[in-house]
Amino acid sequence: MTEVALTGSVLIVEDRATRASALIEALGDAGFQFDVLAEVLDIESALGEQSQWDCVLVSADLHNVSWASVRRAMRKFDVQVPVVVLADHRNVEAMTTALQLGATDFFVKPTERAGLLRRSIERCVHHRQLQRELKSSKESLERANTQLRHSLRMLEQDQQAGRQVQMALLPADGLKVADYWISHQIYTSLYLSGDFTDYFQVGDHEITFFLADVSGHGSSSAFATVLLKNLFARKRSDYLRRNDHSISSPVSMLKLANRELLELQIDKYATMVVGVIDFQANTLRYSVAGHLPQPILLTEEGIAYLKGEGPPVGLIPTAEYQEHSRELPETFVMEVFSDGILELLTNVPLAEKEQELLRRLEGPIAKPRELGERLGVYEAARENLPDDVAALMISRGLG
Repeated sequence: MTEVALTGSVLIVEDRATRASALIEALGDAGFQFDVLAEVLDIESALGEQSQWDCVLVSADLHNVSWASVRRAMRKFDVQVPVVVLADHRNVEAMTTALQLGATDFFVKPTERAGLLRRSIERCVHHRQLQRELKSSKESLERANTQLRHSLRMLEQDQQAGRQVQMALLPADGLKVADYWISHQIYTSLYLSGDFTDYFQVGDHEITFFLADVSGHGSSSAFATVLLKNLFARKRSDYLRRNDHSISSPVSMLKLANRELLELQIDKYATMVVGVIDFQANTLRYSVAGHLPQPILLTEEGIAYLKGEGPPVGLIPTAEYQEHSRELPETFVMEVFSDGILELLTNVPLAEKEQELLRRLEGPIAKPRELGERLGVYEAARENLPDDVAALMISRGLG
């Protein structure tokens, strides 16, 4: 395998032309481009970062040169070009001066040691070229980092704008109808959330509500929540304009949500709880689509999960859902959480987290805010969330 000669640009500073020519001849065809100057008027341009040369050979025997002045000049900038000092005779003072100036190497009678000098020059050229490559890589990296920071700022602004839009889609305030009160809390692990809830009155005696937990995080999950919000808003409008009662049927709404998520083709699914409260008959009808934890009902008789099962929406085209119903007591609190609430129950084995959630909530019936304090996780939900946390609270008879 033939070794490729290292090429580079070398400056020879020598005020005697015959010695410069003899040096070039001794070095032979080494692949270097030689320039010869009798003196260097601008030391920084020769040795600084913008220098055109890869190595400088300088004679220690230059006439009319003040090395002290050279030393002072070199202190004013960052020397980047390797310097090799040459001399005809061994001279301790000249060697000391060269070392003080930061010389890379020192040669006595260089024409007689051309092979060693050539290898020294090759090392200097290689070093200088590595410097250039490093500088180029650093500049390229800085440009890429600048562009990345700009992109991240733009992305953050977009995410913040998206968050504002998503938060605007949530119910602005709690809903008070008859002696029922509905409210919610959502804490996001990122700017955008895959958790969403909505509730509104339908007709003159019903309230429809839902809580959804879309798989994943970020923009695509948030987009799916917008689709669900739009679906329920459309069907609410259809009830008013076309007497379409789908909005009053939890099973119908889950089937519609399932179909629309599948048609969207964004590889997202959602667990959901959809319910309808008849506040005249004081009944609850609800359906569950793969949602955990299941809705929790706290009454004077105790606390328990409401039964319900079914596949998440957006997974199975032929998914079937069941509707459950029950009478509502005069005083109760119902809580529907996204599964992020279980992540906040630290130091609890996974299999025991659902029972731990009930244990923390059990006790006398209290307003949702007091139950949140009893649960003891809402403060933790304000930062460093491993997952989004959503809570939908429905109460009756608590003033």
